[in-house]
Amino acid sequence: MKKTGIVSLILFLVLFTAVIKNSTKKLEDKIFTTNENLRSLNKELENVKLEFDFLSSSEKLLNFQNLYFDEELIQKEIKEIKIIKNQTEKFNFKTNYD
Repeated sequence: MKKTGIVSLILFLVLFTAVIKNSTKKLEDKIFTTNENLRSLNKELENVKLEFDFLSSSEKLLNFQNLYFDEELIQKEIKEIKIIKNQTEKFNFKTNYD
């Protein structure tokens, strides 16, 4: 009787240990996947921040205009910009300040 109790206790502990190891392995896999996703999102965020900082200054935009577009770009007044809406095969032009 005593031997069967000890053997069953040992088997229970082995099974319990296996279940715990399996669940911790699944948690580690989820943590690893989440960290990898965060790492890639952080890289993307850094690239977007760099792009925003680099392109958001007006001086840099003017330098790019001069460098790449020469005289192709012209400055427009904001009142000259119109919105085009396509409604049932008709185009409606509307200015921003109408």
